[in-house]
Amino acid sequence: MQEEIKAEFLKSGFTLDEEEEILRKCLTFCRDYSLQPSDLVSSWEVYYLNRQLDEPVVRDAEMDGFLGHLQNEQVGAGVKNDADLHMYSFKDVDMVLDAEDEDTNNVILGTPTGKSEKLHLDIYDSARKANGNIYSSERKSKLVTPFGTRSKKFEVKFNIDNLPTIDTANGFEDHENLEDGIIKRIRRRKDCSLMVHRSGPERGCRFLYDRIEDRFNAIENRIKKHAAAFVASRLNEEPMDPSVASQRSIFSVGMICCESEGHLNDKSIFLQSSVKHSGGQRVRLELNKLSRYSFFPGQVVGIKGHNPSGHCLIASELVDYIPLSIAADTDLPPAKKQALDEEIQATDLSSTPTEITMIIAAGPFTTTDNLSFEPLSELLAYATRHSPQLVILLGPFIDSEHPQVKKGTVDLSFDDIFQSEVLRMVQDYLEYMGPTARLVMIPSVRDANHDFVFPQPAFDLNSLDVRHQITSLNNPGIFEADQVKIGCCTVDILKHLSGEEMSGYPMDGKPNDRLSRLASHILSQRSFYPLYPPAEGVPMDFSLAPEALHISSVPDILILPSELKYFVKVLSVGGTNEGEEQMKRCVCINPGRLAKGEGGGTFVVLKYQGNPDKMNASIISI
Repeated sequence: MQEEIKAEFLKSGFTLDEEEEILRKCLTFCRDYSLQPSDLVSSWEVYYLNRQLDEPVVRDAEMDGFLGHLQNEQVGAGVKNDADLHMYSFKDVDMVLDAEDEDTNNVILGTPTGKSEKLHLDIYDSARKANGNIYSSERKSKLVTPFGTRSKKFEVKFNIDNLPTIDTANGFEDHENLEDGIIKRIRRRKDCSLMVHRSGPERGCRFLYDRIEDRFNAIENRIKKHAAAFVASRLNEEPMDPSVASQRSIFSVGMICCESEGHLNDKSIFLQSSVKHSGGQRVRLELNKLSRYSFFPGQVVGIKGHNPSGHCLIASELVDYIPLSIAADTDLPPAKKQALDEEIQATDLSSTPTEITMIIAAGPFTTTDNLSFEPLSELLAYATRHSPQLVILLGPFIDSEHPQVKKGTVDLSFDDIFQSEVLRMVQDYLEYMGPTARLVMIPSVRDANHDFVFPQPAFDLNSLDVRHQITSLNNPGIFEADQVKIGCCTVDILKHLSGEEMSGYPMDGKPNDRLSRLASHILSQRSFYPLYPPAEGVPMDFSLAPEALHISSVPDILILPSELKYFVKVLSVGGTNEGEEQMKRCVCINPGRLAKGEGGGTFVVLKYQGNPDKMNASIISI
């Protein structure tokens, strides 16, 4: 079995440092936890991504940490299989002791805070008390929670600083006293103009009624659009049927498919061409002649090669991107296509850099031990001290995976909790900051109070008094803030791709950044969710606005919240068109989760001045 384990590591692009010792330990892991070599390597890839290891090398020093990761996976699988099973820990003892203390103590005082932070929080909380919050109680706000006793608040975890004139590491001027904070709040900030690209389903739409025909048409249209774009680039010939035996080299366009159970591998990878070119038939791909590749089910690619037997297409060249100049939808009417091309060109060639400051955070916004939404309150208090032009909040807000929500032990409806907790805090923040403050909210399929469908309609926030300051976006959605194009998707496509991707790279090549490669697939495929079939738990509806998933042009900023480790990366997308190199750079952001278990997570602050060379981005713990 050791040879099989070694082969799986090599096939996934990993080398072994101390081969004999590592294989011995991996064999023990497989036996102890009843794992197949492919399952073991898949778990290693998740561990490798979460640890953000620099090189694709399996080292013996990482084996102890990897063992802990495998043990956590086994515990998680056991809890999932037995819903009534509870894994006891020292926290259960603390819970019992805390319950006993509550019988004798009516109020437990919280830990003291710094003077500046306390003054800002007092002002921010006064608005909430004046509005009479019906869900939060005064006593609950003073209870000691694991989140309230956390250390290392607002610590910078990662920073990209291309603006040396910035006074602070997080890209905002800091004010240490109350008077400065009030002056900054009253002083008129530059307005942030928002323009939403509406292409998703409408609120109240009928969903999950898609037919097999809808799914077929969605796949067929994607293949046809990519084929038309490849031909329009004048770098490739007209696609041909890859299933017909031929000794000469041909060019074919199709979707990557897996013809067996389990993950994609070199024996199960097939190419499904369009009905127009091959009647929708599939042919197996031979990858031995490709020195570098990255495939996943649902990916639409161009393949140059030959099929001498009619049963296997031997690939010699891979084309997995669309040139930027023809990235727009080729099926649009000529007038609309010309207008879209002019808009893209104007955006790309704009000589005036646009400056915008923003805070980006993704849910859950409350810890698993309560529904007090302390992390959200802390985040908005942080925003009041730093006055960004824009705050972007991505769901879930009322997380369906929260223990109290899953057990149904809450006293209010999900809509009432959303209104009395989340929207009340948001409204108080906007009223306190004044009319120039702007906030964007994007739902998640994990929101218990919203439609369980993807693509997902926006929240209905028209009843709020500050609705002119809040922009409710579809999921996924694209909008422009001061001419900076921003794309957002709250479905964890990065994690889903990481579990399905198959890649190969030369042994002597330079180490590759897998997180950047996964994020680049979103842009090169021009789709917020190119994976097909969708991952388990994704309620994909192909009858609802199929154009909602389409990315017509590369955005300036792409926000992809994920369970994988937080990051801010600059991606380069594009290639050559008619012999001329064309590249577009995009800032891709995974802000992490604002709340993790009973503790705090991370968020991102960003100051962007027109391009990635002039920005300051920081990942900060809440």
